[in-house]
Amino acid sequence: MEVYLVGGAVRDKLLNYPVIERDWVVVGAVASDLLDKGYKQVGKDFPVFLHPENGEEYALARTERKSGSGYYGFDVFASKDVSLQDDLIRRDLTINAMALDDNDQLVDPYGGRDDLDKKILRHVSPAFSEDPLRVLRVARFAARYHHLGFTIAEETLTLMKQLSSSGELKSLSAERVWKETVRAIGEKSPHVYFETLKACGGLKHWFPELDCLWGIPNPEKWHPEIDTGIHTMMVLQQSALLSDDAVTRYAALCHDLGKGATPKDQWPSHRGHELNGIPLIQSLSKRLKTPTEYLQLAKLVSEFHLHLHKVEDLKAKTIVKVLESTDAFRKPKRFEQFINACEADFRGRTGFEQRAYPQADILREALNVCQNISTQAIIEKGFVGKQIGEQIHQQRVILVQALK
Repeated sequence: MEVYLVGGAVRDKLLNYPVIERDWVVVGAVASDLLDKGYKQVGKDFPVFLHPENGEEYALARTERKSGSGYYGFDVFASKDVSLQDDLIRRDLTINAMALDDNDQLVDPYGGRDDLDKKILRHVSPAFSEDPLRVLRVARFAARYHHLGFTIAEETLTLMKQLSSSGELKSLSAERVWKETVRAIGEKSPHVYFETLKACGGLKHWFPELDCLWGIPNPEKWHPEIDTGIHTMMVLQQSALLSDDAVTRYAALCHDLGKGATPKDQWPSHRGHELNGIPLIQSLSKRLKTPTEYLQLAKLVSEFHLHLHKVEDLKAKTIVKVLESTDAFRKPKRFEQFINACEADFRGRTGFEQRAYPQADILREALNVCQNISTQAIIEKGFVGKQIGEQIHQQRVILVQALK
């Protein structure tokens, strides 16, 4: 029985990149060999076992044969006769098809180290086309390593285009798509994930509300980059510079979906796009089965991002409306997420990337002064029920007005 460290742990170790988790392949063994050593088998589809002490995953060397559509349409074969090379060739990219033995010697039958040095994301074999999830995975790796200079090999991008045009992406589950997407959103260059999917035709299957934004113009005065799709990617890029929070980044991604609903005869104006975007965000989030907090923040940013941009010109009662609508008094964390997403939108324009955004501090100060209101004092004056809320609201407006 031989044990090898494989996949991402080897790749990131060679890149001097943080190794998040370690996976192992066991060659020359069967399930009973591992069970006898105290390993715990998990899952019914793959021969994967958990180490009895550290909980790391150990998989029997296996081959796969396409037997149906989608991510799960494979027959798996594991035996003592399956070699390490047989196991590695079924993997997606050459940089993920390397292994280290127990002496830390590299096993690299498919040129992964060379592609790592050349900073190329290249498929291992034609079997790449058998798994539609790999379109999303390669896009995610492109987002992860973009800052290091990695690009996708032309022949691999061609296979991604073929997979996208085949319609097989539709066979993926929402859970798998969201898992890849939210991981990509959390990478250093999340915009590259969506740009890659756009380039290979894979965006339209799961993200049609986003896919349609390319080619829709904005007024050049406010958007020198003009194209809404390009602007959206710039906003996502800025959100990644402002925050590591995936919820904030998702809201930044969705903030202008309403522009996709603007009739062409009204272009480049997009009056009402803030509210028009809400049903589109709901549709996208339902399809992806996003967690509720992602949906809620995205809707708030869509509806109120222009309010924050124009906060210096807003009436006090409108500013209070923004604070109350975003539930800033009870959810300060989400309030900061809202501000960060709006700031990303402001900076996500050609020539605006380094501009100051004083609007954020103006709204923060408005929230701060409103925190001084004493609910107990209002009750002691004899107000009850709805009157208490009305009094709090009125006092908030007075305090915000005093800031002007």
